Amino acid sequence: MKIGDYSIACPVALAPMAGITDKPFRKLCRDFGAGWAVGEMLTSDPTLRNTRKTLRRSDFSGENGVVAVQIAGSVPEQMAQAARYNVALGAQVIDINMGCPAKKVCNVQAGSALLQNEPLVAAILQAVVAAVDVPVTLKTRLGWHDEHKNLPVIAKIAEESGIAALAVHGRTRTQMYRGEAEYDLIAEVKGRLKIPLWVNGDITSPQKAAAVLRQTAADGVMIGRGAQGRPWLFRDIKYFLEHGELPPPLDLAQCSQTALDHLRAIHDFYGDYAGVRIARKHIGWYIGALPEGEAARRAINTVDEAAAQYDALAAYLERLPEYTDSWPCSYR
Repeated sequence: MKIGDYSIACPVALAPMAGITDKPFRKLCRDFGAGWAVGEMLTSDPTLRNTRKTLRRSDFSGENGVVAVQIAGSVPEQMAQAARYNVALGAQVIDINMGCPAKKVCNVQAGSALLQNEPLVAAILQAVVAAVDVPVTLKTRLGWHDEHKNLPVIAKIAEESGIAALAVHGRTRTQMYRGEAEYDLIAEVKGRLKIPLWVNGDITSPQKAAAVLRQTAADGVMIGRGAQGRPWLFRDIKYFLEHGELPPPLDLAQCSQTALDHLRAIHDFYGDYAGVRIARKHIGWYIGALPEGEAARRAINTVDEAAAQYDALAAYLERLPEYTDSWPCSYR
């Protein structure tokens, strides 16, 4: 799979997720085999460039892979300016968000709200592609609602506008993340496209990844929520696609060390105050399904200092062999 001049050996990508796919998580997922990772959504509003949140999301230093930066907005020239600005900061690929279903994004006519205005979609894509000399990709959905699945039109606009690759979540905006992702329309669109296509939505196991690739003939799979608390999913999918079987599972010690290493990376990146609070959701995803995990999560969430949070998680994980000899996994 190629996006512009970038060759992707493993067609398994980490989807952009606001508040989740920060630099520590991107690095971790790449270490486990993700062949592509897109950063957290950045607003195109220039007045917000120097906020603490935006500055952290714009920190690409030491990135261990192609720097793909996602931008969101609804004004073509402002989006073009945002693309140029992020390329100047080190972005090697610009990804355009037309898939976010969040109200605060759609209420300003950005994200998936744009799917209601096809001429504006074309204007934004053309403006951004013309503004930068790096590949521009697009993340989108099946359409605005179930009676308005205009993905075929959006995909055609994207290809004609010079978009280098398309990623499609198999739901409409009104579905949010409810129900099950659908792939038939994605397969239909893939049959007409000449540019690469990532398929996204409900891909939570190696077996599902292989089945969706067969169904859609997509060039790769993009993993979002399925990787939360189990970044080794990329390792398992990569191996399954190459060998047709699952690799031996990571043992308890390896999974525990991954969680602790991730926690330390979060603390290092955000500092003690923000790091402790941001880490809480990740700790919940790691241990929520483990024996006594929910009780441990609640107890750890009362801790306000980074060192104490790390020690509390480490103490719980050290006791884990008393309850189980393997990390839970729904697809084994």
